[in-house]
Amino acid sequence: MTGSPHLSDPSDEPSDDGSGRVRWRRFAVLTIPAVAVTAGLGIALAQGVLAASFAVSGQQFKVSASSLEGEGFAQYGSVDVNARQELIPVAVTAIREAKLHSLCQSVVTSLPVIGDISLNLTAGRKTPVEASNLFVDATQLSGDAVFSNIEIGRDASTLDKGPAEAQGMQDLFAQQADTVSITDLRQTAWATNAGTFKLSGLSMNVSKGKKECF
Repeated sequence: MTGSPHLSDPSDEPSDDGSGRVRWRRFAVLTIPAVAVTAGLGIALAQGVLAASFAVSGQQFKVSASSLEGEGFAQYGSVDVNARQELIPVAVTAIREAKLHSLCQSVVTSLPVIGDISLNLTAGRKTPVEASNLFVDATQLSGDAVFSNIEIGRDASTLDKGPAEAQGMQDLFAQQADTVSITDLRQTAWATNAGTFKLSGLSMNVSKGKKECF
C-alpha cells in the first residue's frame, strides 16, 4: 500500500449523489504528499515523535477481502523501521471498529534449492472477521470505497475519528471519516496491528509455489 499508495478506479470524478463516495484515483493524488516526506518522517522517528511498534520483516504481504465495513476511519503518512534500522514510508490506515468478509492474507518466501514457499491464511467466509483499533501500514490499496462525513486535508496531528493512537505529524496531510465501506479490497502491506482480531473460520496453509491472494 513504492512509498506511496497506488489507488485505482476507472473514474476520476466524485459522485454527485451526496453519499460521500470518493474516487480512488483522485484519492491517490491527495494522498501522495502524505507519504512523500520520508526525510521529515525519519527525523520525527529519531526524535520520538513517531514510534514503530515493532521492526518489520523484509517481506511485504498481500491482503484481500470481498468487503470491509468500518467505523472511525483515519489515514495519514508514517514510517516503519526494519531490523537494520532502515526507514520505510507507508500510508497508515486506521479503523476503530472493522468487519471484513472473505479475508485472505498471503506471503511468498523464496528459499535456496526449494524455491517459492507460500503461506496463505483465510477467514471470515461465513462470519466476518472482526477487528478493533486496526492499523494497516500499507504501500498499495485498491477497491471501491464509500465514506461518510469525510474530511480530506486535515492536519494529521489533529485526527480524532479513528483509534485514539491514530495521529501523525503536525502539518502532515491526513483524512478521516465517520464510516468507510470498501468492496473488492486489495492491499499490499508491511505490518498490521490490532487491539483485538477475531478470525472466524480460520484456515492456514503452507505450500510450494507462488500462491497469492491477488
